[in-house]
Amino acid sequence: METILIRYRVRPEDLAEHMVLLRAVHEELARTRPAGLRYVTLRLDDGRSFVDIAVGPELPGPLPGMESFRRLRVGLEGRCEERSSAGFTVAGSYGFEV
Repeated sequence: METILIRYRVRPEDLAEHMVLLRAVHEELARTRPAGLRYVTLRLDDGRSFVDIAVGPELPGPLPGMESFRRLRVGLEGRCEERSSAGFTVAGSYGFEV
């Protein structure tokens, strides 16, 4: 199982558009239910910072093939003030399977 963590902060003027694109990704995931993929987006307290966590075999798996994900990612660099990604291992967990 592979894991990827992406952290980014969206510029204020792009937040509304980003939220629409992000909602479309999660709606498509709910409709298509890709086998073995778990994907969560966390919105941090500042309202403009996000953390995406993807867990699944052979990531990025089906994500690049999803139209909504391609629309989200195509302009992400331009909407962001900062962005980073990393793999991770879980140091401890309760009630959250990663």
